[in-house]
Order: sequence, then structure tokens, then C-alpha cells
Amino acid sequence: MNSRKLLSESRRTFPAPKAHCQQPSRILIVDVTSPSWANTCSVLCEALENTLCLACGLAGPCRVPLLSLYVVQPQQECLLPFTQVKENFARIQACISELRLLPAEGCFPQGGSGVVQAVQDGLQQFKQYSRHTAAGGSTNSSVEITVLTSQSSKEMVKQLEKKLKDVDLVSLRRLQVIEVLKRDFLEPEDVEQCVPAEEPSSSDIAILGMDIDVQTVEDNVISLEMLFKTWLHDYGTEREQLHLLLPSGGFSHAAAPKSTIMCLKCDLQERLLDPAVLSGPADGTVRAADPSSPWHVAAWPATGLHKLRVVKALKSEGVCESVLYGLPFIIKPTSCWQLDWDELETNQHSFHALCHSLLQRKWMLLARHEPQNTNPNWNIVVHSYYVIVPSDSATLLVKAVAIRELLLPSAFPALLAEHPERIRGPIESALNSLEVEVAYNPLHLKSNLYKYLKSSLYKPPHRQQAQPREQRPERHQPKQFCSSPSQSTGSFCSGTLCPEIQLSPTTPRISCSCLHTSQACLKFWFLRLG
Repeated sequence: MNSRKLLSESRRTFPAPKAHCQQPSRILIVDVTSPSWANTCSVLCEALENTLCLACGLAGPCRVPLLSLYVVQPQQECLLPFTQVKENFARIQACISELRLLPAEGCFPQGGSGVVQAVQDGLQQFKQYSRHTAAGGSTNSSVEITVLTSQSSKEMVKQLEKKLKDVDLVSLRRLQVIEVLKRDFLEPEDVEQCVPAEEPSSSDIAILGMDIDVQTVEDNVISLEMLFKTWLHDYGTEREQLHLLLPSGGFSHAAAPKSTIMCLKCDLQERLLDPAVLSGPADGTVRAADPSSPWHVAAWPATGLHKLRVVKALKSEGVCESVLYGLPFIIKPTSCWQLDWDELETNQHSFHALCHSLLQRKWMLLARHEPQNTNPNWNIVVHSYYVIVPSDSATLLVKAVAIRELLLPSAFPALLAEHPERIRGPIESALNSLEVEVAYNPLHLKSNLYKYLKSSLYKPPHRQQAQPREQRPERHQPKQFCSSPSQSTGSFCSGTLCPEIQLSPTTPRISCSCLHTSQACLKFWFLRLG
């Protein structure tokens, strides 16, 4: 893979204008015409519900601000119009329950036209939603579409290429086609792996002036959950998040002054979600760290440009784990779209060279966090320090390290060389009875956090329970949109007539995916139908 391919993600889309929320809205399109839908349905619903309960439970700005859900069977149907994810978990749960009621395999003929229609319908809905919210001063200018299917991803891309040539894609940040594979269809070497990889395999197919991200993922809860959890990452690419400052070293800069520094422009990515910013324990004693604290480097939300100045190198074996604290963050080369291509490429190569050299030398770096703002009222600046650890991937790990003022005295007794057999025997027996893992895998451990979040977030929605499929009104008629939001839910009405309203026996009974009828929507239809 060449360097330009490595950088393709940063150039994939046309940069959106500065918006209050840089996280894109999400449209999820689920193709239920696939032959393996019966197997995929339950694991998909569980993975989606798990991820969205995290999104609702995290403090601060919502990482998935708006969500819309379509199903294709074979025509598209909008189960969930654009809805604000936070404070609407009950409604999202009701939508997922409706998804679980969809018929099993063999009920619908296969074909890609319904997916294309859902993409077009979702883009139209987002355009009208954006137009309406922009008038109210709130903007969200980009959307990402994820298509889940068990059909051939190549065939799906051909359908999209053919039908979307003349569609306005300015607001579309990324289009993903995820091919869900049954274990029977995986390669033998993949089947041997008990736990799926965290990152699904992917490739980019360039059409329509952008890249379609084609991925394959196994049909189990963990794989799909990791796919949906990518939504929780920071998608703001308007500027780099971290400057890693290194001394120039005088290489090829013989005439340069000693104060010359090399600056690597990087982005920060969370490795873990901070438990302190979740809903927390029942006593509510845990609270999030203060982003303005000198001890806190926050990757979410990006509060500003951080600067880490490398002050010395450390031997890897000379750093004690007991002096490292806080959550780790991943450092990677920036994908900021405002940098020109040559600068992005040079920056990435320099970053890779740094990782490689640190691994070869078995070094870590000790860096000092420079203050973000210089306040004239500050007489004293408090510095925090971090250890930067290399890995065999093109990333670095950064963790806070203790300093003199924080360190408490500790007297560690020497380890005895010999122990009585009557003491050592039971200890050895207990250790021999333990199962030994070659490496720690966090995917093997659960804490019931999802169950806790779902129970704490659940509020009974003001709507009827999901009806069986055969008892619900048909919703496949062509849709016409209005731009009226539901006042009670903050969601976007698709503009179709609500099922409770039928103006005359000859008026088509068209359903509305909005749960609450708005007066503006009714007025629109009364004027339209005379």
C-alpha cells in the first residue's frame, strides 16, 4: 500500500463548512432481503442497541447527533426519521424492536434498487432537515451513510455507481457498504480465529468523485458492535489536535540555531471510553475530569491544539508501571484537510520514521505539555508530563506520568528468597489451577454495563407498541416531504400523512414515520389535498 493510499481517508470528501457539531449525522440502511437475515437480525439489533446506549450515556456533546434508519425489503422503508439520539433512547429502542419483527429469510426477492432508493431518500430527508434547522441557527452540514447487506458488495457498488451519478452528494461525507459474512463463507484462516479483529477489513472504490468504503464484517455481536463504535470517534478534521515538538538534532540543518524544532502534526484518538463520563454508578460520585486542568489531555471533544515538547528519551525497561496514570490516548498522523497534500505526506513519513526508530532503539519519549493559552494573570504555569510509547503499528501511545509533587513515599520490602514448603505448596497449587491466557483480550470480559445503561436510560415512549407486520399499514407508497419537525420529539417528519388521518374514502392512506403529528405537517396536507 503506497503512501497516497494511506492518506486517502483524509482526502475522501469535500470539506464541510465550519459547523457547531462536527460529528456527522448517520443514516443506517439495512438490507433485509439477504438470505442470511434470520441469523443477522438478532446480532445486528443487539450490537446497534449496545452502541447507541453508550452514545446516549456519555456526557458532553452527543457523538451521534442524528440518526435515521431505513430497511430495504425490497422497497425502502424509513423506520426512524432523523432523530436526536440523546434523550431519545426509548424511541430508538422501539425502532430496534420493530426491526426485530421483520420477516425472516426467503420472504423478499433480492436486488439492489431498494438500497439505491433508500440512499436517495435519506439524502433528500437530510437536505430538508438541514435547511429547516439552519433557519433556527443549528447546523449539521454532513451525513454518513452505512449500508449493511449480505449480498455481494461489488454488485451493490455497481448499482450505486449506476443510479447515483446525477444525485447531489455535496452533503455526503462518506458512503460505506458493509458486507456481512456468515462464518461458513469466511476463509479457513479467518475461521480459526476465535475472536474477530477490532477493525473490519476494508477497501475503497472510487466512484462519483469520492470513495465508497467497502468493508466485510462477520455476523456476530462483537464484530458489528466494533463497526458501530467507530461512530463514537471524533470526526472533526478541520485542524490537527496535537503538535509533537522534537529538537531538530542538526541533521541537514548545520546552520540552524539550537532552538530549531521539528513539529509533527498529529491527531488524538481515544483507546478507551472514560468511565467517568458515562452515567456512572448509582451514587453519582464519579464525575468527568475538568478539561481546563493541566493534568488532562482530552481527545473528546477536541478543546484546542495540544503541544507536547519532547524533553528526553527513556529506556523502555526503565519506566515503572506504578508511575503511569490516567487513560491512554493514541497519537497518529493528522488527517486535517486544511494541510496541502505534500505537507500531509511529509508529515506522515516523518511520523512513521519516528515510530520505527523508537522501536529499534527500544526507547520511550518523555514530553512536557505546553499550556494552551498564555493568560497574563498567570504568574506560575503548571506543567504536566507524558510518556510516549511506540508500537509496531503506525501509532504512538501517550500516558500521563507522575512527577515529584504527586509522588507519595513508599517503602517496598525485599522479596524473601526462600519460603516454608507448607506455605509455598498451597500457593503453587492455587496458581496451577488457573487457566492461562497467552494475552489479555478485553473482548472476553463483560461487566453488565450495557444492561445498566439501558435500564437507566429507558423512559417509556408515548406511542403504541410495535404491531405485528401483518397488522401494520402499508408504508411503501411514494413519499413526499415537508420540512416540519416534530415539536415533541425533536425528530424530522418525513412529510407523509399520519395513519390516523384519512381525509376521504378515496384518499390514499399513507403512513408517517413521525410519531407525533405536527400542525405544520397537517396544514401542508390540507392545503395540498384541498
